[in-house]
Amino acid sequence: MASTVNNAFAEFLCDTVNLDADETKTAYKSRDWLLDEQINALPGRYSDFPLLAPAYHLNYGSFARKTKIRPLNDIDMMIGLHGEGSTYLDYGDRVEITINPNAQRLTGLCHDDTSLLNSRKVMNKFKAGLSKVHQYKSAEIKYTQQAAVLNLSSYNWSFDIVPCFMTAEDESGRTYYLIPDGKGHWMKTDPRIDKELTTSVNQQHSGYVLNVLRLLKFWTKRPIITTIPSYLLETIVLKYYEAKYTETTRYPDVEIPYLLDHIADVIRWDVEDPKGIQGNINRLEQETRNRISAVTTRYAEYAREARQHETNGDHKASIKAWQDVFGPSFPSFV
Repeated sequence: MASTVNNAFAEFLCDTVNLDADETKTAYKSRDWLLDEQINALPGRYSDFPLLAPAYHLNYGSFARKTKIRPLNDIDMMIGLHGEGSTYLDYGDRVEITINPNAQRLTGLCHDDTSLLNSRKVMNKFKAGLSKVHQYKSAEIKYTQQAAVLNLSSYNWSFDIVPCFMTAEDESGRTYYLIPDGKGHWMKTDPRIDKELTTSVNQQHSGYVLNVLRLLKFWTKRPIITTIPSYLLETIVLKYYEAKYTETTRYPDVEIPYLLDHIADVIRWDVEDPKGIQGNINRLEQETRNRISAVTTRYAEYAREARQHETNGDHKASIKAWQDVFGPSFPSFV
């Protein structure tokens, strides 16, 4: 409960939206132990496990970018593999990796009767290797299109483990990560760009962006709106602030009406991948885009009403209005 709007937002962020600090410390330790003590040891334990390239391991996703909200349910890890002289060809809809004939640890992981590396077989190697770790015997290990997913009974979160290769520089001097495409081949990505964008934009605005972003992530999960995919929402918000040269306030309630107006406009259109790889990342149908835009426009008006109450000195009415925006978990006035 809170007596001012500022206190209400501080309480809401601390107790409901942002990750718990102690749980986050535990998550960092568990992630590091999994990588340092288990994953990095797999090639030494099993002669047919692919060689690793630890220099290319990468913590990625919203947990690594510090944009994740409660609950902490997954932690993303990219595990670099040694190509051993293999090559790749980019066909647009897929990337095919042709292994070096001397890469003995990769020869058994190809599509049948070919020298093309099968990403599903690579992920199965991770699944098989981790299932033999004593501490993970009771764990559930499955895989999605791009990751081996390790669910531990001792934690509330899972680890999404994505095998990857780093390419050599192309003609423009750029390198890419190659990750499973869900169809047995590979695809290009580069989460380093996402992390750099998040960090630079947040620093550009004195560290005030991440709380606003996390608040909007919470809002878009409310049942009053079709959830905007997390990465799409992050891109829209970060690009808004990247182009914003006026001062950003540390008070998120001041920022939210403007951002909701912006989202209501931008969500109707295609949104380009900031990595310059995937093209349009707004895969929502036009009808869904329009519906989200209409709801967001309405809630931008609710947010402006909340701001006006605060300007008038009526914190009770303002907090009640913010509850209408964020739902019953937003603190009440006391």
